[in-house]
Amino acid sequence: MVAIIITIIWGLLRARGVAVELRQTGHGGERWAWGALKERMGFRQSAATLAMGRHTVLLLLLAFLTLREVIPVPLALRALSNLHRSASFTSRPAVPTKYTVHYLQQKVDHFGFTTDKTFKQRYLLADEHWKKDDGSILFYTGNEGDIVWFCNNTDSRYLNYLTSEQALADFAVLIKYLKRTIPGAKNQPVIALGGSYGGMLAAWFRMKYPHMVVGALAASAPIWHFGNLVPCGVFMKIVTEDFRKSGPNCSETIHNSWGAITRLARTGSGLHWLSEALHLCTPLRNSQDVQHLKGWISETWINLAMVDYPYESNFLQPLPAWPIKVVCKYLNNPSLSDAQLLENIFQALNIYYNYSGQARCLNISETTTSNLGTQGWSYQACTEMVMPFCTNGIDDMFEPRSWNFREYSDDCFKQWGVRPRPTWITTVYGGRNISSHSNIVFSNGELDPWSGGGVTKDITDTLVAITIPEGAHHLDLRARNAFDPTTVLLARSLEVRHMKQWIRDFYASQRKKH
Repeated sequence: MVAIIITIIWGLLRARGVAVELRQTGHGGERWAWGALKERMGFRQSAATLAMGRHTVLLLLLAFLTLREVIPVPLALRALSNLHRSASFTSRPAVPTKYTVHYLQQKVDHFGFTTDKTFKQRYLLADEHWKKDDGSILFYTGNEGDIVWFCNNTDSRYLNYLTSEQALADFAVLIKYLKRTIPGAKNQPVIALGGSYGGMLAAWFRMKYPHMVVGALAASAPIWHFGNLVPCGVFMKIVTEDFRKSGPNCSETIHNSWGAITRLARTGSGLHWLSEALHLCTPLRNSQDVQHLKGWISETWINLAMVDYPYESNFLQPLPAWPIKVVCKYLNNPSLSDAQLLENIFQALNIYYNYSGQARCLNISETTTSNLGTQGWSYQACTEMVMPFCTNGIDDMFEPRSWNFREYSDDCFKQWGVRPRPTWITTVYGGRNISSHSNIVFSNGELDPWSGGGVTKDITDTLVAITIPEGAHHLDLRARNAFDPTTVLLARSLEVRHMKQWIRDFYASQRKKH
């Protein structure tokens, strides 16, 4: 098995990059796996081991967005950004890869003609195992995230170009450049793949640039979480269901905790008691701090739902296997006194924030180990990525909160000077009307709250949905693990089957032309 891995790193406007890893396995014929895409950033996202019948080129596009201070982005959107932001640049990669660093001068604006501004797009090329004949290209479309140099070198005047459309155009220009400049790549098929926001980009790239990619794998891609395509409460309902199934009375205990916090906060020494009982790094001082505390706790439960993996992981924080089950061991009695209930809430939070035992206190200003990533995503959420979220406290375990677009728009204008366009994404990419497209696999884990906005049923024979009953957020894109459920192994096998078919179809078409 042979492969080139190219990691594309955005510059100045639309991203930054990370190291990419590659490994080969020797059983069952030629196989390869790309692993630990973000291990150097404190994540461990990687793809399944893919059995491909041809030599493979892997192009990894990592699209990252970061700028400055954030507005109150909905908790679910902020949690999405948490999945792709830097935690550490010192983590040891799971799989070593040799690569070289290259740059491409990209246009800042692909769609206008009044500016010739450019930025350097960096990409990493690993070609140790690649052969030029009969190869194929896997093009990883990246996610939102952060980078220090990005923050230091971004001019706020260029925020207008921070869009998914510009990102897709970057991908197209880059693929043309690589096919033109890498001998042997010109006549090879390209497959886009990505997870989360990157999965959305992969699907949209296939839709908008079908001449560039022969197919796409869109893992955990909530392309329908816009407008009224899905109920605004579906995300939090799935989070709640994860906790309900993971322990008796778990979701009920969390539901009752909000009232307990409110009642304790109203007592004379309540704020001090809460600060001590929850081991907060900064004491609570007023009602605004209490609301912030509740938001921080809510975001913690959301993060746990997204990374409820069947083995120990270090994706957002060091966590045990099936972390929600571990957390729910402390949340099995909703009828306790307010004080006892909150003491148990602390024990549960401590699993997420202090599983390593190194934290001396809990910092409610952070839910992951970095504080950068939501900033650029905040801008996109205030322009085109407008995803409605709401809770009612009945179908979910959270306090009621309606979706108020006017308030949301006003917050965006205060922070960025822009007004969101709630129907733009469905206008550009079609919403549910995508049956005219082809060769896209949408994979979703039933544990993943983002599956509520994803494609979970086949649309056509070539727009296929794969559901993973025991899967959290893009579990299928993570490295193979001995504790992987059978359902994710099957999902990966199906994904590979579709990819191999796309490659066969491509070369069959090429032979007919000649």
